[in-house]
Amino acid sequence: MDVQVVFWGVVLARFILPFFILKYPLPAIIACLLLDGVDQTIFQLFGVDPPNYQSYDKAMDVFYLSIAYLASLRNWTNPAAVKISRFLFFYRQVGVVLFELTGLRFLLLVFPNTFEYFFIAYEGVRARRNPNRYGFRFWVKVAAGIWIFIKLPQETWIHILKLDLTDTIRDVPWFLPALIVALLALAAVVWFVVRPRLRPPDWTLRLSADPLPEEMDEASERMAYRAAHNRVFDWASFEKIVLIGLTSVIYGRVLPGVETSDLRLFLGIAFFVVLNSAIGLWSARRGYGWDSATFSFVVLLVINIALVFIADLLLTRGNGDLSLPDTLFFVFLVTTLTMLYDRYHPVSEYRATAATKAAS
Repeated sequence: MDVQVVFWGVVLARFILPFFILKYPLPAIIACLLLDGVDQTIFQLFGVDPPNYQSYDKAMDVFYLSIAYLASLRNWTNPAAVKISRFLFFYRQVGVVLFELTGLRFLLLVFPNTFEYFFIAYEGVRARRNPNRYGFRFWVKVAAGIWIFIKLPQETWIHILKLDLTDTIRDVPWFLPALIVALLALAAVVWFVVRPRLRPPDWTLRLSADPLPEEMDEASERMAYRAAHNRVFDWASFEKIVLIGLTSVIYGRVLPGVETSDLRLFLGIAFFVVLNSAIGLWSARRGYGWDSATFSFVVLLVINIALVFIADLLLTRGNGDLSLPDTLFFVFLVTTLTMLYDRYHPVSEYRATAATKAAS
């Protein structure tokens, strides 16, 4: 098989799979996690050795975790869990950016990727039980348990000790039996200790996302909410700038054609995001919107391609420069994350407001 076919097949799969997290959160994110774990093994099997793939790997991790965060805004009905998810996601994003800027590996231990397993834990609960039964303290304990007992050992293993699971299994004879025994012991604890203490399930297995609230399940309703509650410069715009800006800086660090500074790239992306917010609010206040996410994406993509020359002027001021392929990639990235954020952030805001009113 042609090595280019293998390489691009894996890369495209790593970009396409994350979109399924929006509708099938648990199986899709596990599929992304598994593909992340075996992609280099696939390359080795077919004799593919892509240069600097570890950097690309990290960037693609950031992309699917960004989609997962946006899926939490779309799907999660527990506002407390959403708040914890938001903190864990942006905390990790800051850590990855700091690592890219400094090269200090211990930062990945200080800023562990707890968000990913917290997302899996929430969706694991939701698969059989109503997550709204559990309050803020419960979800904090879940996050803390993942952080301390799973992510810290894992990040130490990977980033501090620089060990590889496949190599360790091959080179250390007793490691695989010990790992199997540990996994069986953990499964026994879950089955015989944890499971009997759980409440009876609230429903049969649910792997697809729950439907949106009836009041927010149409594009016109979400746009009306945005028009009434959002501004061009508000907390939602700031969050969107940080989300897309940090993600873009991480990609800017690994794409070979990007020669602009991190700050200039961040400011250029922020300029794009603010323009997109202004256009989105303008269209929302005039009732322009489409239920089709694909059509919304295409419309926004066309608008952003028209705006790319303005951003390119900003980014190429001085010695920096963006090649056309890299520029178009950033247009795709900004368009995708902006469209999904604008589409689903109002849903999360609506649920949080409704929960606050119900509690008062």
